[in-house]
Amino acid sequence: MEAKYVIVFSALIFSLFNLGETAGNWKLLKTSIGISAMHTQLLPNDRVIMFDRTDFGQSKILLPEEKCSNATNAKVDCTAHSVELNLLDRSVRPLTVLTDTWCSSGSLAPDGMLLQSGGSNNGQRAVRSIRPCANCDWTEDQNGLVVPRWYASNQILPNGKVIVVGGRGQFSYEFIPKSSLPSDFTVFALPFLRETRDSVENNLYPFTHLTPDGNLFIFANTKSILFDYINNLVVRNDYPAMPGGVSRNYPSTGSSVLLPLKLGLSNSTIDAPDAEVFICGGAPPTSYVSAIRGTFLPAAKSCGRLVITAQQPQWVMEEMPMERVMGDMLLLPTGDVLIINGAKKGAAGWSLGREPVLNPVLYQPETSKYEIMEASTTPRMYHSTAILIADGRVLVGGSNPNSKYNFTEMFPTDLSVEVFSPPYLSSGSRPQISWVKPGTELSYKQAISIGFVPKRNETLSNVSVTMIAPSFNTHSFSMNQRMMVLKTNQLRQVTSSYYIIDCLAPETSNIAPPGYYLLFLVQNGIPSRGKWTHIS
Repeated sequence: MEAKYVIVFSALIFSLFNLGETAGNWKLLKTSIGISAMHTQLLPNDRVIMFDRTDFGQSKILLPEEKCSNATNAKVDCTAHSVELNLLDRSVRPLTVLTDTWCSSGSLAPDGMLLQSGGSNNGQRAVRSIRPCANCDWTEDQNGLVVPRWYASNQILPNGKVIVVGGRGQFSYEFIPKSSLPSDFTVFALPFLRETRDSVENNLYPFTHLTPDGNLFIFANTKSILFDYINNLVVRNDYPAMPGGVSRNYPSTGSSVLLPLKLGLSNSTIDAPDAEVFICGGAPPTSYVSAIRGTFLPAAKSCGRLVITAQQPQWVMEEMPMERVMGDMLLLPTGDVLIINGAKKGAAGWSLGREPVLNPVLYQPETSKYEIMEASTTPRMYHSTAILIADGRVLVGGSNPNSKYNFTEMFPTDLSVEVFSPPYLSSGSRPQISWVKPGTELSYKQAISIGFVPKRNETLSNVSVTMIAPSFNTHSFSMNQRMMVLKTNQLRQVTSSYYIIDCLAPETSNIAPPGYYLLFLVQNGIPSRGKWTHIS
């Protein structure tokens, strides 16, 4: 227990020496949800699915008696390893998952169902699903994948299917959910994953981003390709390696986002906007082995931006204010990027990280400016998560660098969840969306009108509409995270305090795969609360 107090005390000392860095603020949401939030997904009913792994030992939340009696491991463990957090009343509902979800992947299907795949032990080939309804629970297919996939990445595709890429010892991809199509039961070779593997791997949980032309950008270790998954063909391999001598994927874990797609700009067409990837943090290639031997190498401070649609793409390198490994990168409704969680030294793995990074950093892509935010007092190390929620805050949980539930280690298992409020929530009033016409069920290319009440006492010279796909977050990568800045046509004043803005839905499913999105109206850098929309 002494080590934990040292960490918290260090956090307070750090804050005292950074009194000017108070942008944003933290609030504890739940002292315990019963499990450690290793995997996290927001559903379109504003409930959050969280889970860790089924062989951690007994958690701190019991399964309902009727579920326990049916559980295959009931004689050993009648506790839950997955929960649903209701953001409206903060209640926690235990869920039943039996196959091992450790280091698995996921996507939100077009109908709002969480489709979740892979893991360890009896979960390596499992595909699990849970729907957004009051009493829904997990359903599991232990043979939902053709081959075992552990540390793989998922990406929702324009046709509504999910591609599952890689995994430990798997240099291939396949599609879920399975149907009667032969291609669904085919494993397609992807030699790029073998080529980017080094002696300690450093290419697991590859970063995958769907590009506006419908191809898949894949980044692993230091290299990247543009991939046509339909024809199993590498479209581009001329992207330069990311400079700096740093590995960016697990276990030298950095993070990645596809920066907001700006629709309808003069330098791009509506159906094919420029696409730019932003990658931050990571560690030297030898960091994992060094940490096992007791030497914790400094993580990377470097970030890189790459316009992947450019004719001659080149990395533009920058530096964060501090080193970070195992950090998460989240797109905010304003288009800014929040970098949160992680450590300054070491690598991902059991007890392999040191010196937690307690201060989030806000990055403004338009100016390349980094701003240090207020520090948390809770270290979020290996197996931490962070997601954007509908009110514009960031839900943060997890941290368990121990192979079991252990509350006495240097970095103990953490069962709490907290929320970080970015600076835009400290400005008083916010714009409010009153209605969306013709409705929140959208079609591609559709004209949309949004009625809203603006933020008080401010001009309307800078108003935009953004759409963000809720991401599946685990191991520092937010799978399926995506943001579009919609093309706006006209802003009209109806009354002294009421306005309408006309905009256009994304043109194609390559830009916005079918499914649920949070729609935000942003006025002078202040977003409204997100409104759930569905595009198909």
